[in-house]
Amino acid sequence: MKIIGHENLSLNDFTAIVFHDEKIELKEESLARMETNFRFLQNFSANKLIYGINTGFGPMAQYKVSDDKLIQLQYNLIRSHSSGNGNLLKPLQTKALMLARLNSLLKGYSGVHTDIVELLADLINKNITPCIFEHGGVGASGDLVQLAHLGLILIGEGEVIYEDKIYSTKEVFDKLNVKPLSIHGREGLAIINGTSAMTGIGLANIIQAQKLFQWSVMLSAMMNEIVEAFDDHYSYELNIVKRHNGQNRVASMMRGILKDSKMIRDRSHHFYASEKINRETFEDKVQEYYSLRCVTQVLGPIYDTIRNAEKVLVDELNSVNDNPVIDHENNNIFHGGNFHGDYVSLEMDKLKIAVTKLSMLSERQLNYLLNEKLNQKFPPFVNLGILGFNFGMQGVQFTATSTVAENQTLSFPMYLHSIPNNNDNQDIVSMGCNAALLTQKVIDNSFAVLAIQLMSIVQAIDYLNCQEKLSPITHSVYNEIRKTFPKFVEDTPKYKDVENVKKFLENSTAIATLK
Repeated sequence: MKIIGHENLSLNDFTAIVFHDEKIELKEESLARMETNFRFLQNFSANKLIYGINTGFGPMAQYKVSDDKLIQLQYNLIRSHSSGNGNLLKPLQTKALMLARLNSLLKGYSGVHTDIVELLADLINKNITPCIFEHGGVGASGDLVQLAHLGLILIGEGEVIYEDKIYSTKEVFDKLNVKPLSIHGREGLAIINGTSAMTGIGLANIIQAQKLFQWSVMLSAMMNEIVEAFDDHYSYELNIVKRHNGQNRVASMMRGILKDSKMIRDRSHHFYASEKINRETFEDKVQEYYSLRCVTQVLGPIYDTIRNAEKVLVDELNSVNDNPVIDHENNNIFHGGNFHGDYVSLEMDKLKIAVTKLSMLSERQLNYLLNEKLNQKFPPFVNLGILGFNFGMQGVQFTATSTVAENQTLSFPMYLHSIPNNNDNQDIVSMGCNAALLTQKVIDNSFAVLAIQLMSIVQAIDYLNCQEKLSPITHSVYNEIRKTFPKFVEDTPKYKDVENVKKFLENSTAIATLK
């Protein structure tokens, strides 16, 4: 049980709740703070014009709403903005969104009744997630449309996903004895006016990108191992003179993975001996291709990008992104734009570009492994059958190449794609939720590419029959993947194998030791 309140949540807290279904409990002190904030707003707003309390919204804020319609105003806001379209978000993404919204409201700056956070916590604990569509929010006055669909189920309307099926909210609430939210003041605006969709999805992206990065280091190490590469390109001495944290982290990881390998070679044994200097030509390559030799330089900035994105999005998770900010401690209400999602949008674009480059590295390593003219070591397409009659990994290479091409196209930055809307009230917007969703697509694609690469690597290991020469870590990876993807010689459809190996990469906990 995780007790949460107005204190900060870490990425580990987020992971435990969203990915591992840890239950949550609300801190009493935070609920008391929210109650004080709620009462302050009620008293302060009397006989004053306060945006979102007694006015219309957005460009219609110049219209005053009569006292007898204030509660209905909030319901109107939720219902009118429940206008999403496209595919539904995954339950994990909507759970992440709910936690992000809950955490923001718990800060006690939104002037809302404690009923709303208690209901959100109950839904999270019961794994009841709203049906929320991908398309809708522009990420400037918050994720208005996505969060409106959250608001719709909070008031007992719309549809939810429960136990992997879609039901009407009323049916599930009745079944589980959940009481819908009754609006007290500005709960409608407080629900939809924030960055919680892009933040929740973005944090889930970061968790998966970390795992993807770790697998990329692992597969890069295995590639170097099976081609019997030299060890100096990931040595401490070479990398420490390049003063980048990510590069040195990758080099350290590779040294740990390849420790005790009997296949990695020491350059001094092969090129520094005096009798070899007098040769005119060398059978061995003096240096490996860049996709093998420059792993630390390619994956290093990707590591740094993921780490920076984590910092920014955890800061956003623990921020107040409502408008206006109800500040009972300073006895005032501040109007501004904390709902604007530029921080998240920019980090998601940077992460998306970094992950696309990771998939490009994987594709180039795969091409090297499958092209006998380049590697001069393996049969074409690591074909373990009859050349010309069997095809090995030839077919799935097309899938990897096609998928990387899509990643490259998807990597155009959403951050720069502002389109004014809302009668030009929202004249510059972040498109943050779009950025987060496209990043999720790129990450998903990249897991498929790495799955194809890993399938090819273990086929190459079987061709060499070198299992006992592998390092203990890479040998264990080989053994694990062969439980999911057995050695093959004869041609069989590979689409299910690709999906199974992809799920293995996405869900494996063994890779966590590489953090």
